[in-house]
Amino acid sequence: MFGIKSSKPQSTIDSLIGATTVIEGDVVFSGGLRVDGQVRGNVVASGDSGVTNSTLVVSESARIQGEIRAAHVVVNGVVEGPIFVSEFLELQPKARVAGDVHYKSIEIHLGATLDGRLEHVGAESGRANLKLAANNK
Repeated sequence: MFGIKSSKPQSTIDSLIGATTVIEGDVVFSGGLRVDGQVRGNVVASGDSGVTNSTLVVSESARIQGEIRAAHVVVNGVVEGPIFVSEFLELQPKARVAGDVHYKSIEIHLGATLDGRLEHVGAESGRANLKLAANNK
């Protein structure tokens, strides 16, 4: 609206890890992935498309124990491990992250918790792009 381009992920979800599913090992995906279950391993977007077009959604019932690498990540569950996001990270109210977060743009909702360091990457102007979710600006 009004010519403002949103940095939030717009891609569709191509794959789902169901709520009763437990995966032990790394998951490599392209496009969009939603995790409702548990992953004990790294979750990584593959190839060149992973750098700009991948979306990972970690739902409220999900738990990932391992490293996450994707362009866009939305967390509302539990992540134990580092998160590397090349574009946009959203930590929703029930997000529980234990690990360092490397991001370009981030939105943290009231109620989300992070036990780790925040590291901004790709700063053209030297300033981090932080957005307070309550302001919606």
